[in-house]
Amino acid sequence: MQGANDDHRRLGERLRVEILEPMKQAFVGKDEIIDLLGVCLVAGENLFILGPPGTAKSALVQELSRRIEGRVFDYLLTRFTEPNEIFGPFDIRRLREGDLVTNTEGMLPEASFVFLDELLNANSAILNSFLLVLNERVFRRGRETRPLPTLMVVGASNRLPEDDALGALFDRFLLRVCCDNVPHEELSQVLEAGWALGSGHPRDGATIGVDEVKELHRSLRRADFSRVRDAYVALVHRLRHAGVAVSDRRAVKLQTILAASALLCGRLEVNTTDLWVLRYIWDTEEQRDVVASIVADALAKANEEERATSHPRSRGTEAPDPEHLARDLEQIGERLETGDLPDTDRSFVRDQLGLLSARCQWVEDQQQRTYLESRVETLLERLAQVAGASES
Repeated sequence: MQGANDDHRRLGERLRVEILEPMKQAFVGKDEIIDLLGVCLVAGENLFILGPPGTAKSALVQELSRRIEGRVFDYLLTRFTEPNEIFGPFDIRRLREGDLVTNTEGMLPEASFVFLDELLNANSAILNSFLLVLNERVFRRGRETRPLPTLMVVGASNRLPEDDALGALFDRFLLRVCCDNVPHEELSQVLEAGWALGSGHPRDGATIGVDEVKELHRSLRRADFSRVRDAYVALVHRLRHAGVAVSDRRAVKLQTILAASALLCGRLEVNTTDLWVLRYIWDTEEQRDVVASIVADALAKANEEERATSHPRSRGTEAPDPEHLARDLEQIGERLETGDLPDTDRSFVRDQLGLLSARCQWVEDQQQRTYLESRVETLLERLAQVAGASES
């Protein structure tokens, strides 16, 4: 048994070093997304990418599929997309015999990797089928039911859901990440790397097959959570208190993501550093900085032994966006101006200001940092006035 565990650890490390790292060299500025693709692949979970067209979302999935030697199904959804376009048409020969059987050749039911662009254009005709694919990896059409070989589904959109039906679809994507155009200073590297990718130059061959990835899926069940269970429970409670919806079902499923992070680092023991993946469970863009701050506090409690074998993504976080912080503070200011906040809402606002204050300290520009910190102090004073007026 120990030998089998060692094989799985080595396989997880190989996936990270021999597949994900070369992809980072080929796709400039996409390290974060590639790391999340790797975690979701090992966990067998779904990833949602928020961003405009032309930012290499589809190309990333195509390249990962090539390196794992898997089939990929890539489709751009519109409001008028029909089930036949996704799952395949009925087999005419079988239909003549009275059997409703789908011809799935080259369609989603035969793919190891699925990329659905403009996911939130999904209409009611295909919505329920998508939910089954995302939840249970099952294709069902009439009396026809078959398991799917799908390793992961990646959905992309340039917007977030605005109605409940699409919210249910969005909820099935356990992790969410933003994908934007690269900064100006990296554009030259993007042009060079993009030219190499499109010119047919030889690239590193795949080193891990689909069957090996499925073996990694099975090995997750042996992950040991004893060292991190209490910290994870505390973190979920804190996220909920900050207004981030983490249902019991979602909390259970996120354990698979934590275990995948550990396995990519050559461990079956999940530790504090693997909590980094919870940065990516936000529901709105406004939550991103708040979630990142809460998770950063949890990661700071990792000991040196844990950090020695941590995932690279756990070792640092990007500086917060000053504009996002200013916008969040402005929204709190507008709320305080009403002057009518129940005790529970005042407690929530106080916690939000505490989290935003911590994020303000990481702003690199001193003038922006000073302004934001001053704004936090002003809002705390206003909150105290609102509380005093309520008590009197």
